[in-house]
Amino acid sequence: MHDLLAGLVAGGGGYALLHAVVTRIRRPRHRDDDAAREQARVAPARGEATRDDVARGNGGRGSGSRGDGGQPGAGRDAATMADPVAALPHMLDLLPGACIIFGPRGDLAYASSSARDMFGDTLGAIVRHPATQQLLEHLSTTAETTVALDVPVRRVVRVLMRRIATPSGRNAHPRGVVVALLEDRTGQDALDRMRGDFVAHASHELRTPLAALSGFIETLRGPAANDAPARARFLGIMAGQAERMLRLIERLSYLSRVQMVEHQRPRTRVDIAAVIARAMDEARPLLEGADITCALNVAPGVVPVMADGDQIVQVMLNLVGNAIRYAPGVPGRKAHVDIGVANAPGRDGGPHAPWPAGGGVVVTVSDNGPGIPARYLPRVTEQFYRVPGQAQQGTGLGLAIVKHIVDRHGGRLLIESTEGQGTRCMLWLPPADVLPADVASGDMGAEAS
Repeated sequence: MHDLLAGLVAGGGGYALLHAVVTRIRRPRHRDDDAAREQARVAPARGEATRDDVARGNGGRGSGSRGDGGQPGAGRDAATMADPVAALPHMLDLLPGACIIFGPRGDLAYASSSARDMFGDTLGAIVRHPATQQLLEHLSTTAETTVALDVPVRRVVRVLMRRIATPSGRNAHPRGVVVALLEDRTGQDALDRMRGDFVAHASHELRTPLAALSGFIETLRGPAANDAPARARFLGIMAGQAERMLRLIERLSYLSRVQMVEHQRPRTRVDIAAVIARAMDEARPLLEGADITCALNVAPGVVPVMADGDQIVQVMLNLVGNAIRYAPGVPGRKAHVDIGVANAPGRDGGPHAPWPAGGGVVVTVSDNGPGIPARYLPRVTEQFYRVPGQAQQGTGLGLAIVKHIVDRHGGRLLIESTEGQGTRCMLWLPPADVLPADVASGDMGAEAS
């Protein structure tokens, strides 16, 4: 255990810890072996269980059915001495990093508790990824690779592997087993992508208001220096352009924060009806001075969900804000916005079902505005995309933020629209009692046989 503690104190990262564990397991246990041989020599004379008796489950004379010579845990300790790799899963569970064990056939033999908590049902995709399997195929001692997953959300994982030879015996295999440390690099990858997106898109979006501001400032310094009406009009336009840039920067900042945690499922059980009511209170200022009717209908008995309450409020503010902005777009029609919250009806979960089977909650936001042409619907959740021909234009980031938040919650977003009749956005969230599939922590010995 000295090497393991040394790795912890040194703070050399997960690989240092893994190296310490593997080194300890592979090191010959001379002192322990000598003590075991001495105990085996004198045990028959004392009527105690020998090492072979314990491995076979026979406690010897006077030991009863426990097979431990009367001492709790003695059988397990002796089995561990006979096969040190058998102790590997227990040691990996003590490490703070996410560790898994591959069997000789490249399958998942064991996943530590940290790995299951951090990656959940994504572990299967990591194990089956071509980069992982290719590295396993050619691994001699130690190697590493990077795995990028895009479904259901983008995750980048660094995989560090080391092959361990199994001891001779029933579970021996010529290729041994492979221990892997999984390092989540999704946050750093999201940060790098955000920087690239800012350079590629945000700079273009900021160019137009900055050019307008520069032009008006130049005009106010020159021809309109003494023109009070023009100065007042230009200052109003400049204030609008400055607010536009401020909204864009705020949306970009919020989008980057959402992308940084998109791979982490929320762990808080919330009452979705209470969250929607809070969102409607915050959206109330949007209705001030607008000739729009807004109705909220919450069905009784709505099931709780696992969610980030603040992010769901942001989703509702974006969806309701869009509905309020575009609902008055049809002349001569009274604008109205409807919000509904209800349990999802039963579905077969087929490929064409709007949401999976197993219940959940559906939140609907609909308006009677001009609608969106069908050819534009597939792109409305793209960053900076604006539907051509719309009288009102936002930052083009609202629905992109909604999509990333929904993906983080493991939900679904469905947008339906008919030109001249309105738009309906449906948000499905899974119920709180539906958890990601647990990864089986099977018997490593059976996998290695």
